[in-house]
Amino acid sequence: MAVIGSGSANGACSLLHAAGLGYGASLALDLQAKVKLLDKKPRKDLDDPDDLLTKVLDSWKSAGHSLPNGEFFWSVASKIPPRQGLKSSSAISVAAIRALCDATDTNLADGEIVDIAAAAQIAAGVSITGSFDDSWAAIEGGWKLVDVNAENAEQGLLLEAPGPNSVDWTVLILLRGDRVEKPSLESFSFQQQSFAQALTALQEGKDLVALTLNGRAVVSALNDPMGRRMTNDAFVNGARAAGITGSGPALVIFLPSVSKPTIERLKNWYNRYDDVEIMETSVLNKEIVYEQ
Repeated sequence: MAVIGSGSANGACSLLHAAGLGYGASLALDLQAKVKLLDKKPRKDLDDPDDLLTKVLDSWKSAGHSLPNGEFFWSVASKIPPRQGLKSSSAISVAAIRALCDATDTNLADGEIVDIAAAAQIAAGVSITGSFDDSWAAIEGGWKLVDVNAENAEQGLLLEAPGPNSVDWTVLILLRGDRVEKPSLESFSFQQQSFAQALTALQEGKDLVALTLNGRAVVSALNDPMGRRMTNDAFVNGARAAGITGSGPALVIFLPSVSKPTIERLKNWYNRYDDVEIMETSVLNKEIVYEQ
């Protein structure tokens, strides 16, 4: 079995949900997704319930690019929990497009990859906005503020920053089970004032403040009282920033890396919940080249 192409990308957390105002920003996290194209069917069955990779192929062809010669098969290895708001669909889309580039000797600018990824995610029904901000975060470190209504990914770029220094911060992720249902755009429109506050914080360079304000707005949009309670618990126990990521249900918490007792206290606090799984990761401030 030979690898004819491979690509990687990473997950992210939300600083500003794009459904609120039409502007979005996601911060890259060290959660890897790797996609390979193989010349033979792998032993492990592919888990792609949304048929996302088929939509990636459709979007790739619609953009005018050729497929690899002969029969090929997908292989996906991802450390990003799906359906949690951690941008797994964007990461897998980007990694798959990079694998296609590798297999066909195609050179694409990052903005072109984001455009193809957005088209695939909308077609697969895994995004209500195109997730341009998520796909940018899957490609590069830090965060980019984007206008999701722009004609293309490059034109939609408004502002970017490297994000909080990865050395200074520990990121805890609380996984709260699968998302029960997909939210509607209308549920976010009632929280525009709160999302506007998160946008202002981003424009002022206060990305962790934006994460918290955005999380509060999303909790209200989703009518998620347990998410609100768990966020408040994070601050009571020493967190510097916390909020629901994406459309939930995962909660992302930022703590100073030097505060080891605080980190352990928070882990112990949330271990009381039977249905919560805790992950620990860090911010990606720049592009990371993973081994293929």
